[in-house]
Amino acid sequence: MPFTDAPSSVSASGSASGSGFASASVLRHLARGAVGFGALIAAFALLPVFGPATLLLAPVGLVALRGCPMCWAIGLAETVSRGRLRRECVDGRCELRPAR
Repeated sequence: MPFTDAPSSVSASGSASGSGFASASVLRHLARGAVGFGALIAAFALLPVFGPATLLLAPVGLVALRGCPMCWAIGLAETVSRGRLRRECVDGRCELRPAR
């Protein structure tokens, strides 16, 4: 499971509210996305100019995106919704509710 920039908290019901994709702030998440997508695009766009050495940028992009572009998108949604939504589980049934 990927690491987070912020520690995950535990709600009153005992469930962890953080997953492995959210960042500490939206700005940090967007910066990581710019580095990740920029490195992936540069890895392939610069291939005809600089040769196969530019493919070394691809792992940098994947690390910045925490695995894949979809992982980054999930983390963006989690980062934006952090503090606005709360998961409450009662009798084995979980629901998302606005934070109070």
